Amino acid sequence: MNTSSYHDEGEIEEVELYSSSRERQAYDDQATLYAIILATEHLERAYARDAVTQQEYVQECNKLISQFRLAEKAALPKLNMTTAQFMELYQMDCPRATERLLNMGVPEPGGQTAQHHDVAVTVAKTVENFITAMDAVKIETRFVDELQPLLSDLMDTLTKLPDIPEDFAPNDKVKKWLQKLNGMRAIDEISEEDSRQLSMDLDSAYVEFTRYLKRNN
Repeated sequence: MNTSSYHDEGEIEEVELYSSSRERQAYDDQATLYAIILATEHLERAYARDAVTQQEYVQECNKLISQFRLAEKAALPKLNMTTAQFMELYQMDCPRATERLLNMGVPEPGGQTAQHHDVAVTVAKTVENFITAMDAVKIETRFVDELQPLLSDLMDTLTKLPDIPEDFAPNDKVKKWLQKLNGMRAIDEISEEDSRQLSMDLDSAYVEFTRYLKRNN
């Protein structure tokens, strides 16, 4: 996971946030938990406005709840804090997500119907696609015909996010890798060096995506 700082001249310098694979995994786990909580807040708000169908809501909510439970177990023991303390630490104002994830633990029952599709569904699917792609790379998936569909799904949801700049970093990074994979044969494998670079690029893209979620929370 990387972050950026600005020099006086306006140049951007990448600052390494971890010095070992263990620290890197800890940051990954925290970023995953953070994104899932925000995605749940978006989904809950959309459902309250009748902006998603009951079927869409239940499907995406169940996925987020399941992912949340796994992310919570992965991130919090290392931090020695509760989810509530984690949310307070990062100033996460997500009351609906708190109710759904910490208090209820199941989707809201009901029979609401959709008036129109909302960004919340896309946000939830993007979180899911990021997690799937990053997990695949972490278990050393290297065949083109296995990686390409995952990045393609991720690119599809990223491009559906509203109000993003043309030079949105996550889009650029995923697009670059899709172009590379599309130029290879399905039976080809990416190298170990490329696998590590892809993992780093997905990590930094995910960080930028969580910033997008926070700005639009």
